Amino acid sequence: MAQTPPELSHLIETIMYARNAGKFLNIVGGGTKCFYGEEQCGEPCDVRRLSGICSYEPSELVITARAGTPVEEIEAVLAKHNQYLAFEPPRFASGSTVGGVVAAGLSGPARVGGGSIRDFVLGATMINGKGELLTFGGQVMKNVAGYDVSRLLAGSMGILGVICEVSLKVLPIHSSRITLVVDRDEEAALSFLIGLARQALPVNASAWHDGKVFVRLSGAPSAVEEARKRLGGTVLEPGEALAWWDAVRDHRHAFFTRSDAPLWRISVPAVAQPMKAANQFIEWGGALRWLYTDDSIVEVRETASALGGHATLFRDPHRRSGVFTPPRGALLEVHRNLKHAFDPDGIFNVGRLYPGL
Repeated sequence: MAQTPPELSHLIETIMYARNAGKFLNIVGGGTKCFYGEEQCGEPCDVRRLSGICSYEPSELVITARAGTPVEEIEAVLAKHNQYLAFEPPRFASGSTVGGVVAAGLSGPARVGGGSIRDFVLGATMINGKGELLTFGGQVMKNVAGYDVSRLLAGSMGILGVICEVSLKVLPIHSSRITLVVDRDEEAALSFLIGLARQALPVNASAWHDGKVFVRLSGAPSAVEEARKRLGGTVLEPGEALAWWDAVRDHRHAFFTRSDAPLWRISVPAVAQPMKAANQFIEWGGALRWLYTDDSIVEVRETASALGGHATLFRDPHRRSGVFTPPRGALLEVHRNLKHAFDPDGIFNVGRLYPGL
């Protein structure tokens, strides 16, 4: 019988101690997303000892890593085989871990072309509130057993348990990539982006800010060149383009560096009307709209709802409660049942996703 690794044994002992003592645990990794979500509470439960790549089969397009593994380490290994994490997880700072990436459930600029993080989570292991090590999903793309449970961890903010390992689908880096810049105001930009979505174009990422649309084309050289001719605009120098998209991905772009006003992440249908607001940055073909505003939480959520979407208080200097749009009715009951099933004594990241959960 295989012996439990000491790192896992330590975590299980920590969990059982907290359960028996009636204490809360705050699951932490690199600490790069501490600003996100509701206020943290409980004693730190550090997962960084669970570090390292467990398996990687380039030909199978799958990598499995322990939760405390830095994203930079994973991406460096993938790059040697001309592969990458196609959902471009935001790292925000050095030390971001793969477990934190999954728990936060955030995707970067390539979401519009490649899919969200949930589309790439193939399997996971997790320690629940009873100290049991559970396994969900698999390590190959064709294995769908338990797949929904693995994906459920994406965006769970750690309230269900301690993620130990994650298996992710990876993709080859495209052979050709260019970024076009086109001058457009907000209304014209949204019409332009909607038009892109209706054409068979190799659009990998798109963004609008301060009167300019940025479109990243990725794919076969012939397809990228044909799209460039059709769309026009100015082509960014490769190094400048890489730096620009990385800054957007990790919120180092000047727009995201303000700390004096609440930053909202507003998800709407791409065809939603322009918000016509200052201090705005648009991604994902119009479906993701970042906004700085001092309006009340109720006002911002009403605006998002009128556009057919929802709003998340992504970063707030006032640290108000109500970060995520609260579920209601049957959906709230589903959340409660899941929390109770995985964490019956309610010790993990209490209230981090929704107050009282």
